Amino acid sequence: MVAALHERVLGPEHKSLPPSAWGRSVREFLATAPHLDDLQTPVLTMDRSALDANTRLMADWAAAAGVRLAPHGKTTMSPQLWGEQLAAGAWGITLATGWQVQVARSFGVARILLANALVDPVGLRWLAAELARDPGFEFRSWVDSVATVETMDRHLADAPEGVRVAVLVELGGPGGRTGARGVEQALAVAAAVRRSARLELAGVGGYEGAFAHDREAEAVAVVRGYLDDLVRLHRELAEIYECPAILTAGGSAYQDLVVDRLAGSADEPGARGPATTVVLRSGAYIIHDDGFYSGISPLAAARTERPLRSAMHGWARTVSRPEPGLALLDAGKRDLPFDEGLPVPQRFSRGQGQEQMPDGAHVSALNDQHAFLRLPADGAAPIGSVVRLGLSHPCTAFDKWRLIPVIDDAAADRPRVLDLLHTFF
Repeated sequence: MVAALHERVLGPEHKSLPPSAWGRSVREFLATAPHLDDLQTPVLTMDRSALDANTRLMADWAAAAGVRLAPHGKTTMSPQLWGEQLAAGAWGITLATGWQVQVARSFGVARILLANALVDPVGLRWLAAELARDPGFEFRSWVDSVATVETMDRHLADAPEGVRVAVLVELGGPGGRTGARGVEQALAVAAAVRRSARLELAGVGGYEGAFAHDREAEAVAVVRGYLDDLVRLHRELAEIYECPAILTAGGSAYQDLVVDRLAGSADEPGARGPATTVVLRSGAYIIHDDGFYSGISPLAAARTERPLRSAMHGWARTVSRPEPGLALLDAGKRDLPFDEGLPVPQRFSRGQGQEQMPDGAHVSALNDQHAFLRLPADGAAPIGSVVRLGLSHPCTAFDKWRLIPVIDDAAADRPRVLDLLHTFF
């Protein structure tokens, strides 16, 4: 199915591709050996060498820590990248909605964690049919209340004979997102699952990133306390799990703390089955960034000798120099992420190689289709030049593009286009 994406026909709906690509398949267009400067601006690109290095690094890191990796697929919604992560040893793929699960199944993903409750009746009917159709499909979702359990039971009442949905009890906390508010409430949810005819208790899950947004001592202490509660809940339930147990947490900001607190539970046997599998759900690592994650990740350059590298860049053209010290670029909120920090100007090109941006250059604001680039020197970024931008937060970069060029090296004088990533949002 992934291979078939290269037979998709390109057209004007594919932002940034040149009109010469329209009417050709992806395979035919790539056969023309295009370069980045053959594309239109604005454009978002992925760096092949960084993607490969980040995938290997995280696979090695998780293996050394004794945990399994089920990267959160919502970060990219790119089946091509999911396939690369699975080929590198990922245990499964995590997703956030029932529809995302359906996309993954259409591309053959065989083991999925849904890090959310599934109470939509249409989605539950589809899930029951899919589990009945393919006994090899492994699926687990979350529940965080007795009402959730009862709702799922009601919508699964007519499920095919023998179908049971494996669920993890989600632990949250005051001020957090979803999740039972405390261990005692979570235990009541687990008891409801045990009474259910359509669900089976398969572990405990949660998300520590809902409780902190930096690495100050107070934030780290809150995260550790939450993870300790997650382990306590898991151990309280160990004797009543109905199938092999999963203990899972982990975004892309505190995976070191998750490993420190949870990895010791791996291989602990329960009463009813094989040892516990500890699953890390980090998703942003494959892309990383030049903003939020570069500052907080334990695998950022400031914290490890083998760091992740940002694989994504925005490229925008200067379209106006209306006053001294100001350049307007042709990329805005419709093209680039801005929720975790504005783009960072890194280099610019007048057509012959790339030049460093002057000290003090920065993007001060984004409109829908423009970036305000502030410059201390008028010689940089003349009209028609292309500015390379470092970006923050891959989740809100990918969702703005349905086709993303993969280039060989963002630092090259004339990067080559190696592939096109399809996204599903």
